[in-house]
Amino acid sequence: MTRLSFHAQISEMQLFLTCRSEKMDEIRERMLEMANKAEYSEQPLSWFEDLYRSSNRDRGQIPWDWKEPHPFLIDWTNENKISGRALVVGSGLGEDAAFLYERGWKVTAFDVSESAIEWARYLHQETDIDWVVGDLLNPEEDWFGEFHLVLEVHILQAIPEEIRKKAYRNLAPMLASGGLLVCIGRLGEESDEGDNGPPWPLTWDFIHQIGEGLEKVELHSATIPEKEGKRYRAVWKNTRQTHKFD
Repeated sequence: MTRLSFHAQISEMQLFLTCRSEKMDEIRERMLEMANKAEYSEQPLSWFEDLYRSSNRDRGQIPWDWKEPHPFLIDWTNENKISGRALVVGSGLGEDAAFLYERGWKVTAFDVSESAIEWARYLHQETDIDWVVGDLLNPEEDWFGEFHLVLEVHILQAIPEEIRKKAYRNLAPMLASGGLLVCIGRLGEESDEGDNGPPWPLTWDFIHQIGEGLEKVELHSATIPEKEGKRYRAVWKNTRQTHKFD
């Protein structure tokens, strides 16, 4: 077999990267078309189901699927060896939920997309995770005051600004007394607010609002190798008493 010259190898790699970039552009355009169509409808989050269903279980068609738990979640669990009842918000294909389950958490994971939930249940069928089709804008009433951990990763940044406030205001009430809210996403600047999304990177001003009424534990930001932009991890604790926690 003839070995390719160094220059030929470089050319092949450049061609591969160009093709991959073009494919990602196509996937993003497809996603934006669905999101823009849904934004001004009566169901602005319906595009999540459209995207998951039309992907035909090809993970390459889901632009936010990293096929592994978020590095900021891994780091956080390494630093905080605790467990209890966890709620994963907008769980997608379930990598974060499965990771928490493996770390000893009793996990409930929900997503607005039924196709995503069915897919995640199939991918992680060896777990005992409670997979639920649910909507952060209208969460289950019996979730309020229930969880030692509420985890939100890359969800608020994918929700249109017009309904984002309603969405984040449902996070803290689901915490049990002493429970922790962990939010992870893209960190933006004020100049990013008009950018064409989703996603819409979140500013520190907005992130601070998420934790209103809770005790701030951590505000962390860093870049992740091979990922675009800076990311944040914000953690708050519920110091108020609730009556559902035992």
